Amino acid sequence: METILKNITEGFAAASWLDQLNLALGIVGVALMIRRSLWAFPVGLAAVTVQGGLFFQAKFHADATLQIFFFATLAWGWRHWVKDRGAAPELPVTTISWRARVAWVAGAAAATALWALTIGRWAGTPMPWRDAFIAAFSVAAQVLQARKNLENWPLWVVVNAVAVATFAQAGLAYTALLYAIYLGLAIAGWRAWAKSSAGFQPADRRDGRHSADQQKGATP
Repeated sequence: METILKNITEGFAAASWLDQLNLALGIVGVALMIRRSLWAFPVGLAAVTVQGGLFFQAKFHADATLQIFFFATLAWGWRHWVKDRGAAPELPVTTISWRARVAWVAGAAAATALWALTIGRWAGTPMPWRDAFIAAFSVAAQVLQARKNLENWPLWVVVNAVAVATFAQAGLAYTALLYAIYLGLAIAGWRAWAKSSAGFQPADRRDGRHSADQQKGATP
């Protein structure tokens, strides 16, 4: 236990001001997303910009490129939450069909395998399957979150749980602690959005629009 606490203390001490800013923006952004606040988007855009800069400085170009995708997804999500809410005070939280859930998981799993067996091997990544899993399922979760689908949160729970277990096993207690914070926030977000989505029927939103009955049942 003493070693773990020492690792965490040293991690905080060694973190640059950009690292600390990135952590603060990330936590605030997720907290705002749990509350379904539109402020989550500008904070999130700032967070991925800082994260991308940190990855670029560390020469993790693949991870830096991924932040560009997250930036574009957040920008689109911001527009979607505002433009497609219609006359309702807020775009409602919805769920997707079981077939769509299976398709999302299968697609993320396929992307994981493709990434690990190609880019991971080519780049000589120490843990290609872990990195590929976190990247692929994070992309899926981010898109579902931008669509305001409840299913984004269980994906974030899985991603963060895998990260916590991996970094804890590697002895990186500080990094594991950070992901444990995000794990707790993801669980809280799942519960909060589930309450908001109560009463809505699962819907396939491949066309990016709500059905008429969902719009009528929207709640603030």
